[in-house]
Amino acid sequence: MKIVTIIWKDTLLRFTSVSELLFFLILPVVFTFILSGATGAPADARIRLLVADEANSPLSQRLIAELSASESVQPEVVARAAGEAALKSRMASALLVIPANCDVETLNSGEITLDLIQSPNNLDGQAAARAVEAVLYRLSSAVRIARQAVSEAEHIRPFIDEAARQAYFNAALALAQTRIADAPDRLETTVGRTVDRVQYDPAANSSAGQLITWVFIPLIGISAVFAQERQAGTLRRLLITPTGRGTYLLGAIAGNVFWALVQMSLLVLFGIIVLKVRWANDLAALAVMLVSSALAGAALGVTLGAFVQTAAQANGLSIMLGMVMALLGGCWYPGELFPEAVRTAVKVLPTTWAMQGMTDMLVRGEGVAGVLPEAGVLLGFALVFFTMGVWRFRHE
Repeated sequence: MKIVTIIWKDTLLRFTSVSELLFFLILPVVFTFILSGATGAPADARIRLLVADEANSPLSQRLIAELSASESVQPEVVARAAGEAALKSRMASALLVIPANCDVETLNSGEITLDLIQSPNNLDGQAAARAVEAVLYRLSSAVRIARQAVSEAEHIRPFIDEAARQAYFNAALALAQTRIADAPDRLETTVGRTVDRVQYDPAANSSAGQLITWVFIPLIGISAVFAQERQAGTLRRLLITPTGRGTYLLGAIAGNVFWALVQMSLLVLFGIIVLKVRWANDLAALAVMLVSSALAGAALGVTLGAFVQTAAQANGLSIMLGMVMALLGGCWYPGELFPEAVRTAVKVLPTTWAMQGMTDMLVRGEGVAGVLPEAGVLLGFALVFFTMGVWRFRHE
């Protein structure tokens, strides 16, 4: 009963301020969402190419469709005046003007001139020009094939009139375009077999990393509870009652671990529902990692509480330690990106093992057996820090 009373007292003190909700749920959710890259679909990286289609013919539509299939440019059909205005104000780098005579009949009888207007000394405009040239080359190849077909057909049997000749040209052009589109690639792509040592899933890494970051900070902040009660003298008065030191410590630790698990569970649900992270693939492994991580963080807070003098000092140190350990532990960036010496050194941090265990579970599909080594190390941290903190615990 005394333990429950201590938990209730600490809970009331913790959530007295509405701002506690900011750090308990709002900021963790916001940072997780932003760092996961879930703010929207990836932007189209192709160069914006304005197209003024003054012909609006099947041939001009075919040209625009070919440009749309390009990996370099993204055509946007506009009126010529609007395109020139956008080019002048540097809102676009290139404008392609398709003249009104751009149709199959004109193409069969002669050449069609397209106007490509570029911003001076603009690399995007130059790249757009190369993309347009590539599309025109494919179309002109089909035209040459169709004209050659018409010429060969005339040698065999002359056309009865110009309409028949045009119809034959149209059919030959359509067939040539189809055959060119269906032609096999001459470039053979070989995928390398080298395994990337960095296994990175933005949503999974962000969900796990921010969970560890924002849960470890308040767990380390247990030290501020001890310091505040020592400063106010309430800890000394409490311990001279029948409530022993062990009961007080158990109540304080249990309350913070309980709310840490609640916070973790909410962030896990957010990851599952919003980010589609595979937290629920193995609930037993998830429980092992959450409990061992919470105990390690709480133990570090108990140890820090035995050394700090004031609550302000404890709050500052808990935020600093939490952020630094999260950064070095791979919670913000994959640990594999750090130099080998750093990766070896940060193994002394509980956040490193917490992050490794959670990414093993989320990215590599490990179950309970796969995360037991990390959980064991975290429980070892908890044992060492709890022992040190309880041994050095003082009430004044």
